[in-house]
Amino acid sequence: MNRSKTPIIGITLGDVNGVGPEVIIKTLMDQRITEFCIPVVYASPKIFSFYKKLLGYNEFNLFIAKGVDQLNAKRPNVLVCWEEEIEIKPGEITDIAGKYALRSLELATADLKEGKIDGLLTAPLNKHNIPAAQGGEKFIGHTEYLAHALSAPEHLMFLLSSELKMGLATGHLPLKEVAGKLSVEKIVSKLRVMKKSLFSDFGISKPRIALLGLNPHAGDNGLLGTEDKDIIAKAAEAAQNENIYAFGPYPADGFFGSRQYKSFDAVMAMYHDQGLIPFKHLAFEEGVNYTAGLAAVRTSPDHGTGYNLAGKNQASEISFRNALYAAVDIIRHRHNSDEITANPLPFTPLRRERFRIDF
Repeated sequence: MNRSKTPIIGITLGDVNGVGPEVIIKTLMDQRITEFCIPVVYASPKIFSFYKKLLGYNEFNLFIAKGVDQLNAKRPNVLVCWEEEIEIKPGEITDIAGKYALRSLELATADLKEGKIDGLLTAPLNKHNIPAAQGGEKFIGHTEYLAHALSAPEHLMFLLSSELKMGLATGHLPLKEVAGKLSVEKIVSKLRVMKKSLFSDFGISKPRIALLGLNPHAGDNGLLGTEDKDIIAKAAEAAQNENIYAFGPYPADGFFGSRQYKSFDAVMAMYHDQGLIPFKHLAFEEGVNYTAGLAAVRTSPDHGTGYNLAGKNQASEISFRNALYAAVDIIRHRHNSDEITANPLPFTPLRRERFRIDF
């Protein structure tokens, strides 16, 4: 990124039959957006012509660019990723939608890797129609896709809101596999990513992190499972030996019921729903999904394709807009962090004699 310029944020289309195009339009209609970033949607102008007419936003216009080097800094942009007409069926699951969601993601990711854009905001897609577009290859999710594409084996699904930052020790796994995937080293590895992110991405110098227990009552001292005392508690101890201020495990129900999360900068849940249920209860419309640990910045709204709302002008853009602002903020925090930590002065012990005063 050229730090003297406004950051360029790539935006993927997501599922064309979901709420992605609608929340993109509603977000980018706010002219103040271009004061903070240069947004570029990886799609086809024809998609937005369709939704402008359907939703009644005829005043919305995107600058049409053939490449990132042709963007208009004063307007939202659409980078032409295909010329052909595609069938749009709001609210329906189709293979065509999966094919073009993947194309948008692939092209935007390629530009992200090459540094042509400074951050990536991904609109929701449907994991179940992506495999048809990939010839049957399994697509687990954006987080896993981008971690692989950007060569980041140590990464973290990080949910962000004004009230809570929630990380996940394990991601998209069946519940029956969670306990077997947990280990002291795995949890400590996730805590390292979280601590680094809290410092470089959010400017928190000495973050306090709470670890949630896996079992009811955090295992009840081994009565309800030994993972809490044998793995999670030991992970907290090992992390503290690395100057990571991690505490726990805490029983998840009491932790949130008593609002104990307010005493911490971030929380680490052991599995997907343990973290997502309280997070979405607290921040369903405003939450942001962030992938920590990547060399580049990627955010997304904290909701899915919303087929039941697609094409009805009922979808809220709040989460999507927050995800855009979060990407810009994180890019700036990283820049500030890089400046602070670059070329530090060597430490020179003070000589006491220099400050001695003789009477």
